[in-house]
This record gives sequence, structure tokens and C-alpha cells, in this order.
Amino acid sequence: MSETPTPAQALILWRLLGRQGTALNSEIKPEKAPRDALRKAGLLAVEKEGRSSRLTVTDKGWNWAGGHLRDPLPPTMRVLQDWLTRLHHHLDATGATLAEFVGPAPERGPPEPKPPRARKNATPKPRTAPKTKAVPPDLARLRARIEQAYLACTGGRRAAPVRLSALRAELADLDRAAVDAGLAAILSGDPSIRLTRISDPKALDAAERDAAFNPAGEPFHEIWIHA
Repeated sequence: MSETPTPAQALILWRLLGRQGTALNSEIKPEKAPRDALRKAGLLAVEKEGRSSRLTVTDKGWNWAGGHLRDPLPPTMRVLQDWLTRLHHHLDATGATLAEFVGPAPERGPPEPKPPRARKNATPKPRTAPKTKAVPPDLARLRARIEQAYLACTGGRRAAPVRLSALRAELADLDRAAVDAGLAAILSGDPSIRLTRISDPKALDAAERDAAFNPAGEPFHEIWIHA
């Protein structure tokens, strides 16, 4: 596609920006051709999430949108065109950016696991209480250190997000491999601790990206301890 999106492609960007820059493909159901054209042009990122795909406006897409609020849209979208024009005048008068006006996307937790498929003619097994995995002593100490560092970052509060960059700073006496081993153990089955991602690239600086935990090429940026 050219550097200028077509009206149909622009509508996909505007709808995503109305959702703070990101949404599941199944939620907005864009047409495949304009969506793929935006991805190829670098205005839109597409990543697998659960049974759908997550669409996220890239920095290039945000920059294009901020400078093209008054571009023509199809006649049936006249109401949207008028509102985008009003927004253009507001940003022009206040000096704010489109990203500041829209705000960051809400935090997303890890996707729900897929339920196991039931086998045909299978005899249901009686339910038993889940077994608690024994935690090796080294991992138990790591878990305790991570919790101690987390509480130091939050001032003793729980159920609050802590960036992994801050957590790693509190654990500066441990090497990165040791901290990552503790985070991996948490991710594999500690229900009281949760790792989450930050999808908005504008909310991350170089230090945050460097501190991210990447167990399988999908970075986590924050940790929550609930109990």
C-alpha cells in the first residue's frame, strides 16, 4: 500500500485508537485485505492471542493518525469526520498529542488457558484434590527474595503492579539468571503471583524493555503479588 491509508484502512486505525490503540481481531472484525495492508505498511501490529489475534497500532500508525485527523472518510462516516475535525482543533489549540488525549491502553493479564477437549466415549475420572508441587529449597528462597523486593517497591502493599526494572534493582545482588529462574517458577504455577505485559510501546523505555522477562519470546513487564 502507499504511505497514505485508504479510507477503509483508516477506519480500522480510528476504531483501534478509539479503544486506546489495541483490540482483539474478533472484537472489531475488520476486513482482511485492509487489515493486512496496514500490517505490511508498518502501521499495525498483529500478534496471536488465544483463539484470536491482537491488533495494535504501531508508533508509525499513531504518528500518521496525529497528522491526518482531517483526512476525508466515506460519506457514511460524516459524523466521525466531524468529530475528528473537532479533535484536530482541540489538539492544535492545547498543544497536546493524540496519544496524550487517548491515553495508554489498560493492562492485560495473561490469556485464559484453553479448556481441554473431551474425548468421545471417555469415562470421566473422579476428581481429586490438586497436588501441591514441592518447591526446591533454592527456588523457595528465590520466591521469598522476590516477594521481599516486591514489598519494598510497594511500601508493603500487595495487589499493586511493580515494574520488573524496579524489582531487578531491588535484587541487584542476584544475577539475572537467578532472578529469571525465580520468575519462571512463579509463572509455572504460583497462583498468588502474576506476571503481566504492557502492550502500549509508549509506556516502555529502554530500561523497561531490557528488564522484561522473556520466557518464550513474549515479554512480561510487571509483577503482582496478591497474597
